[in-house]
Amino acid sequence: MIPKNTICLWYDGTALEAAQFYAKTFPDSTVDAVHKAPSDYPSGMEGDVLTVQFTVMGIPCLGLNGGPAFRHNESFSFQVATDDQAETDRLWNAIVSNGGQESECGWCKDKWGISWQITPRVLTDAYTSADRAAAKRAFEAMMHMGKIDVAKIEAAVRG
Repeated sequence: MIPKNTICLWYDGTALEAAQFYAKTFPDSTVDAVHKAPSDYPSGMEGDVLTVQFTVMGIPCLGLNGGPAFRHNESFSFQVATDDQAETDRLWNAIVSNGGQESECGWCKDKWGISWQITPRVLTDAYTSADRAAAKRAFEAMMHMGKIDVAKIEAAVRG
């Protein structure tokens, strides 16, 4: 059964591949159902995978194989709060090494164009700290990073 509120992500024929990657890479992620087209449609044929219900870290999603008309951009992203450098490295490297690309300030993009913010909790704690000087140092350190370096954020907080 489809949840009352579901994130729908548009793919160009690769929704199942993406869902399988997310299920393999992220905890609490699954491929829940695959639905095939009951007849031909503008970007596919009867029997092609039309939609894929999947869960990414507990968030229900629907992958729609809608064709090449629309592309993902940074206006939508998954933000993943990581607990340490090892988790940050594992998730970042999984996305980038599977045809994705690095960006700045903890952002990367998977091979399907979905943006991911791999954000260590220490960074969020730092830039939202009541100690505004420490917050500023951490924020300025982050601005020079691709993948977030936890040790450098902690050093910036200490001053």
